[in-house]
Amino acid sequence: MALNPQAWRGRRVLLTGHSGFKGGWLALWLRELGAEVRGYSLAPPDGPTLWQAARLDEVIAGEFADIREAGQLAAAVRGFAPEVVLHLAAQPLVRESYRNPADTYATNVMGTVNLLEAVRQAPSVRAVLVVTTDKCYENREWLWPYRENDPLGGHDPYSASKACAELVCASYRRAFLEEAGVGLASARAGNVIGGGDFSTDRLLPDVFRAWAAGEEVVLRYPQATRPWQHVLEPLAGYLQLTQGLLGNSQEFGGAWNFGPGPDSVVSVQNVVSSLASLWPEPSRWRVESAGQVHEAGMLALDSSQARKRLGWQPRWSLEQALAHTVDWQRAWQAGQDMRAFTLQQIERYSSEAL
Repeated sequence: MALNPQAWRGRRVLLTGHSGFKGGWLALWLRELGAEVRGYSLAPPDGPTLWQAARLDEVIAGEFADIREAGQLAAAVRGFAPEVVLHLAAQPLVRESYRNPADTYATNVMGTVNLLEAVRQAPSVRAVLVVTTDKCYENREWLWPYRENDPLGGHDPYSASKACAELVCASYRRAFLEEAGVGLASARAGNVIGGGDFSTDRLLPDVFRAWAAGEEVVLRYPQATRPWQHVLEPLAGYLQLTQGLLGNSQEFGGAWNFGPGPDSVVSVQNVVSSLASLWPEPSRWRVESAGQVHEAGMLALDSSQARKRLGWQPRWSLEQALAHTVDWQRAWQAGQDMRAFTLQQIERYSSEAL
């Protein structure tokens, strides 16, 4: 199940969350594969974003709207008549979910319901992929990586909302979409890094902002361990999985993990130390762990299913992922053409992944 450009050429793809970090990378990659991409997401926020840096508005058509507005979303799906729907729109931040839990549940749970209801009314759709997170599992703080059949859960509202979205997907698949011949899968990736992520309360963007300003970065959970991977790794998995859905909706339906190898499951402090070795200016940090909200301490994913059934596997080590991310950040700071730079990284990854 190698990534096949022929499977995407001319394919009508609706991509929710296209103005976001992962969505922007995926929109550009789909366009390079020859797909006809239509986006649906909130407008990008003020300040630097991948959308602005790579001038994606010049090459990606779409609509800025809220997935919580069910009628508007359904009209967009009917109007575009996509064959494939890739659902990435979400409230993606743990700490934001503590500040605004109701909005997080409304977006991540009911937004998913709204999308799947729209799909039920759109006979053109053949395959749907809903992207959730590695945090959807009931975290037991153990050393073993989580498998797709492990219990769902979540302490914080973000994690719990994504577990709920997984249950919504399983229900819609069994109750409605299987009998209609529509393939529906969910994808759970690790901690994604890469150029163009400017979010607050995420490790690498916080590090880059602090160091670029000559300041210390504050580490809230230095010993927290995560499965770190470059953004192109899970995106390749999403594309391969969707190809499978288009060929056999029942065989490839269900939940799928896309996580890095064990060498990339390391602590926050380890990542920051590696970044410091790549950063040319002074790089300092301090720990400020008192008074922080709860976040999972240990996370890892078992991606055996994707490796065996899709032939997907990580291609870049953590060191390579960090180096490519720093390269992107430095190129952006130097005022380079970031759409061209982003496409170069996609091309490099694609050539190495053959």
